[in-house]
Order: sequence, then structure tokens, then C-alpha cells
Amino acid sequence: MSRRISPVLVAFAVVAVGIVAYGWLSLRDAAPTTGPSADPVSGLLWVDAGQLPPEASDTLAAIAAGPPYPYRQDGATFFNREGLLPPENAGYYREFTVDTPGSDDRGARRIVVGEAGEYYWTDDHYNTFWRIRR
Repeated sequence: MSRRISPVLVAFAVVAVGIVAYGWLSLRDAAPTTGPSADPVSGLLWVDAGQLPPEASDTLAAIAAGPPYPYRQDGATFFNREGLLPPENAGYYREFTVDTPGSDDRGARRIVVGEAGEYYWTDDHYNTFWRIRR
């Protein structure tokens, strides 16, 4: 016994494939062109300074104003022992505390600044970094 495929079923399948293809092409074409991008020097993803927690703005202002800083460790050498930032000579990087609400110590958030003026953000005590776009 031979079975014929119903023309209605064929039409339904064609329409369904068309809808899926149209949706996929629409999403592909609508992909943002200014999404996350990597800094070509460090390979780290960029984060805009305005996207950081509000306490980071206070730290950025303190860095710009210069010493004295809120914490005695601020401005100390960051040695990049994790190797996540571009390799540089000792003393190239300086670290600064970003307050963590509710923490009873300095917390895990830091901004690290390079001698050439590049800024990096970590919110997990140097396990990951982002390049800050100011």
C-alpha cells in the first residue's frame, strides 16, 4: 500500500521551514555590531566605566586626584602574578581598592592601572580582568 503525502502537510512543512529560516536570518542580521569586543593589546574584554559599580567611580576619582588614598595598600605595586594582564616589568602596574558594600575588609574588587594609563577591573580578586573603557 503506497502512502501519499498530503499536499496540506507539504505546504505546512514549507511554511514552517520558511518561518524558521526568516527568523534565523533576521536575528543574524540584527546582531549588535558594538557588542563585547576585546582589547587588541591585552586580549581582555572591554567594560565601560559607567557599567562598573558606583563605588568604582569613587575609586577612579581618587586615582585621578592622587594620594593620599583611602586604603594604605592603594597605589601599591600589582605584580601580575596571575599573568592575566600583558607582561610588563615589576612596578608597571598599581592596584586600587574598590569598596565592596557589606564586606568587613577591602573586599575583592580592584582597579589596576598601568604606567601607560590603561585601566583594568577585577571583581573577584584577580581571577578575571576586563579592560576599562573610560
